[in-house]
Amino acid sequence: MIRIGEGASGSAAGTSLIRGRYLLLGTKDDGTVEIVRDGAILQQDGRIAEIGAWDALRARHPDVEVLGGPDALVSPGFVNTHHHVGVTPIQLGSPDLPLELWLTHQLRHRKPDAYLDTLYSAFELIASGVTAVQHLGRMMPAPVSGWRDAATAVIEAYRDIGMRVSFAMCNRDQHRLVYEDDTVFVASLPAELQEKTTAFLKRSHFRLEDFESQYLEPMIEHYGVRNDPLVRLWLAPINLERASDRLLTLTRDWAEKYGMGIHLHLSETVYQKEFSRRRFGKSSVAHLADIGFLGPHLTLGHGTWMDEHDLDLIADHGVCICHNASSNLRLRSGIAPVNALVERGIPVALGIDEAGLNDDRDMLQEMRLVKHLHAEPGLYTPVLSPAQIFRMATEAGAQASGFGDDIGRLAVGKRADLVVLDYRAMAGVYLSDDTDPVAALIHRGKTEHVQATMIDGRVVYRDGRFSFIDRDAALSALHKDLDRPLTAGEEALGQLSRSLLPHLKDFYRDWPLPDGEPWYRLNGR
Repeated sequence: MIRIGEGASGSAAGTSLIRGRYLLLGTKDDGTVEIVRDGAILQQDGRIAEIGAWDALRARHPDVEVLGGPDALVSPGFVNTHHHVGVTPIQLGSPDLPLELWLTHQLRHRKPDAYLDTLYSAFELIASGVTAVQHLGRMMPAPVSGWRDAATAVIEAYRDIGMRVSFAMCNRDQHRLVYEDDTVFVASLPAELQEKTTAFLKRSHFRLEDFESQYLEPMIEHYGVRNDPLVRLWLAPINLERASDRLLTLTRDWAEKYGMGIHLHLSETVYQKEFSRRRFGKSSVAHLADIGFLGPHLTLGHGTWMDEHDLDLIADHGVCICHNASSNLRLRSGIAPVNALVERGIPVALGIDEAGLNDDRDMLQEMRLVKHLHAEPGLYTPVLSPAQIFRMATEAGAQASGFGDDIGRLAVGKRADLVVLDYRAMAGVYLSDDTDPVAALIHRGKTEHVQATMIDGRVVYRDGRFSFIDRDAALSALHKDLDRPLTAGEEALGQLSRSLLPHLKDFYRDWPLPDGEPWYRLNGR
């Protein structure tokens, strides 16, 4: 059995006290983090009921179970605002490549069981203090009615382990292989490859209206938009290049109709920036503004290649940005203009995407990477503070994934999502009392310091063990699922991938890359 007992769905939160040497409550208006020293949090039935001094709370609740202790640091749970898969592309045989080649290379992958695959990355996320995730389901072939089973498997994996998920199934309706009309690109291929490619592409065609009637409405009927405290349903046309204006405007209308958010990959690569220049004569962000797509309901993933005008539009429309630092580095996409975003007051959340620098899902490491990656040279150049990074991983992430009303801060009335870390171990042999505990978390926090992760008042992870899922049994089942010969269908897709990849690379040969300045300073700075 993979589930322990009834799993998370059969477990009540009850009442507990969470004690810490430092409670990091949330970012204040002045940009610092509100900290309670030697404090405690009382959670009742999954919601924070009181926050105060440890001695006073313990005196009023002498018999309540205690999590943490006098050497603990307690933080709001972290939010990974951009995630796709469990077993990583490297594990499945795809090297890091530019995005325009990478996705087609992945056609040769084995297809793991969706439920087990989701648990695999959830183990890593929770162990690094992540309590909520924006899961962007990978694009699937038609019929749309079949997408519900895949989506449900993913959502149920998160519900069983006890984790929050904002789920969106990615979709597309054009430019499925390169940033050009499918029929035009297929016609450019050798004759012997055209028929196979046409047959492959045909599987991805569907009526756009079917997405609402055959996928979206049944999913809403089953989960509701906000009925389940652990689940949010969102929308995710994959990116501007592969989504027509009609798909984008329909998505905007569905978001308004059902009260949902939208996550859109945008301006991730320099080739995508060039696409918009060629197609629209303006930037991707400017085009989205023209069609009425921008607004506070929208989170843009990546946003690597944006200019000053784009940033002004984003700020004016209240759009959130999800920064995926590791992914941008690994796929050679560039370095996003995060400092300029923050200067304008644009909410910036953090996403690990497929996997971080260590090919895993470690939010503590991702926070540290963002801190150092955007430290521009100069004595007088502003740099991101630990408090700003902390906000990106907590409150901004909650806002950007649809959970902003419930989590992201430790405050009375909020849901009890938090992570307890061993501050003494984090300090090591010595840590000055003058060191800001938020700085200690950002600079020194590691997964080995995570003592417990609480979600909705339930301890889902403590001392290396998961409360509701047998990790060893799940990983054993996943290994068995993958350790097999390729199916005939997987073999055929792999051969198609090998045949197509050189032609994809040739397609972009005359697309200009920026020159004249260092590439990392041409993305809006």
